[in-house]
Amino acid sequence: MLRATTIAGLTFAATTAGAETLTIYAYDSFVPDYGPGPAVAEVFEEQCGCEVEYVAAGDGAALLSRVRLEGARSGADIVLGLDSNLVAQARETGLFAPHGVDAEFDLPVTWDDDTFLPFDWGYFAFVGNEGTEAPSSLQELADSDLQIAIQDPRSSTPGLGLVLWVEQAYGEEAGALWSDLADNVLTVTPGWSEAYGLFLDGEVDAVLSYTTSPAYHSIAEEDDSKVAWAFDEGHYVQIEVAAVLESSDQPELAREFMAFIASDGFQSVIPTTNWMYPVIEPEGGLPDGFEALAQPESALLYPPEEAQAVREAAIDTWRGALAQ
Repeated sequence: MLRATTIAGLTFAATTAGAETLTIYAYDSFVPDYGPGPAVAEVFEEQCGCEVEYVAAGDGAALLSRVRLEGARSGADIVLGLDSNLVAQARETGLFAPHGVDAEFDLPVTWDDDTFLPFDWGYFAFVGNEGTEAPSSLQELADSDLQIAIQDPRSSTPGLGLVLWVEQAYGEEAGALWSDLADNVLTVTPGWSEAYGLFLDGEVDAVLSYTTSPAYHSIAEEDDSKVAWAFDEGHYVQIEVAAVLESSDQPELAREFMAFIASDGFQSVIPTTNWMYPVIEPEGGLPDGFEALAQPESALLYPPEEAQAVREAAIDTWRGALAQ
């Protein structure tokens, strides 16, 4: 087997002559060697005798935009990397088919959806360096002189998660919070990778990421200097999902992959590659180090339909405050 990587085309494929190919559109950080994509593909290819081809399509919201634009002509069999805040919008497209998977999930909320299958989850958090005086709330962050990098909610699921976090925590006062926070925002990036890179380069004091992000530095780099700040308002939850395209020309293979998502072969890869919580605890448990991660006292999350109902107004509030 020859694994080929074509950076310019943002296509990452394993090729075996004569084998069927399953094409998966995923967000950028899922696909490279440091993400879960290659390890997941290796295990699944051995199981199915097929080829897995990833197409990196930006961040989650950009991923949905691409699929909507392509419609029934999309070359994807599976879309992997939407989240619960985009599920209602994705469902309205009519482009997705039932996944056919029956599983019990270890999630902080009940999940019962026959089309969008969860594959990991986490709490959004601002991540800073040890030694930086950590704010204890979004308001305290807004009242500080700390400089932060966040993501654009129109293209990024973490960026969308932040505006919904503020909306749910502050309600009618969300605009005032954003006005206070605006001078802390040094930059807004299209996706998570760019913002996190700025933080690692020392360009900002903190970045919007996840409570699980410090696990990467601690476990993979033996670096305990990165910390997730716990906020009094509670932390917004992200549940990432995958779905089969109705137009897939590999429907049986696609559903085999969806069942694979709920297996230990997929779930055991997630904690130390995507650095998120698996939706089904692996047979060997979570890796050492996860027990030390920040545990929010309360979890915030809009159900998919409510997230859709408040999304545009929340983004308008964010955009209006940052434009001043």
